[in-house]
Amino acid sequence: MSTTVLRAQNIIKYFTEPEKFQVLKGVEFEVMKGEFLSIIGKSGCGKSTLLYILSTMDTDYEGLLDIRGERLTGKTQNELAAFRNEHLGFVFQFHYLLPEFSALRNVMLPALKLGKYAPQEIEERAMDKLRLVDMHSFALKFASKLSGGQQQRVAIARALINDPDVIMCDEPTGNLDKANSQKVYEIFRRLTRENGQTIIAVTHDPDFANGCDRIIEMEDGKIVNASHTK
Repeated sequence: MSTTVLRAQNIIKYFTEPEKFQVLKGVEFEVMKGEFLSIIGKSGCGKSTLLYILSTMDTDYEGLLDIRGERLTGKTQNELAAFRNEHLGFVFQFHYLLPEFSALRNVMLPALKLGKYAPQEIEERAMDKLRLVDMHSFALKFASKLSGGQQQRVAIARALINDPDVIMCDEPTGNLDKANSQKVYEIFRRLTRENGQTIIAVTHDPDFANGCDRIIEMEDGKIVNASHTK
């Protein structure tokens, strides 16, 4: 039986600058453990705003958010930061790697911050994650010396280091060519099927979205369609 890993209830969000504007209008849905979900829609429909609320980085909203059965609405910034580091992974359009650090060191950073494992074990785990994305042979190379596609795969390994329940992605293939986009897609597909991890991705890439389990389409701050792709 599928387990609900994320539940959003009646999410409402306003922007106040330059004037008050409602960007999310009562968004509600659930995501199951191991589900690969894409959120699509035209620019300005509210999908990235929604992702930032789901990822607990934006707390200025009305409604309720539960992840792993835990109510996150109303928690302090410190509590949310601790929850994010342990249970959520992030992959953005821009990889945000530290250029002066090696690929390996970049992947290790969230685990060093979490402090759950000894440094030696973190290094071994980081190598395992780099192996998973076929970047282990570049482990000691500076991030600045890697290609865009390689940097994005290192960013995925970094998102995986603490074995998150949910991986949130904002345009993860937005800066990649077709071949590298396909590699990223295949990595995500494997994570959901083999590791039971959940992926929620905002994307403009129709090929990427169509390969997911389910697509949520947004328009004007509302969900207008939610359908399984298979």
